Amino acid sequence: MKATAIRSGSLRQAIRIRDFNLTIDEPADKGGEDSGPSPQEMLAASLAACTAITMEMYAKRKHWDVGDVEVACDYTPAERGCPTRFNLVMRFPDSLSDEQVERLRVIAAKCPVHRTLEGEVMFDERVERVSLAR
Repeated sequence: MKATAIRSGSLRQAIRIRDFNLTIDEPADKGGEDSGPSPQEMLAASLAACTAITMEMYAKRKHWDVGDVEVACDYTPAERGCPTRFNLVMRFPDSLSDEQVERLRVIAAKCPVHRTLEGEVMFDERVERVSLAR
């Protein structure tokens, strides 16, 4: 998986992922142009979307009609002495049984983004110098 960010404004980034183009920016009060979600908001969105998709894929395999699943993610970045906190709220139709809801809750924690954030993360970084085309 690969994403590429290229500056396209003061802080605005043009993001390329496969054949998709996204805009990531910071709010005006942080020096950005507010032309797209912030990187932190995209992290919360990634977790919410991955959680919902993982539960929906599981429900589909079980032939459960889960209707419209909604996952909300509030995210508080780490600060000195406090860990990063993700608060996930999963909303299901009240027609699901308690057993189905519990199983979906357990499955939610198995989504790839959740596992990545929960696990050990390593970074390999390198710098490449390039000529600026003018």
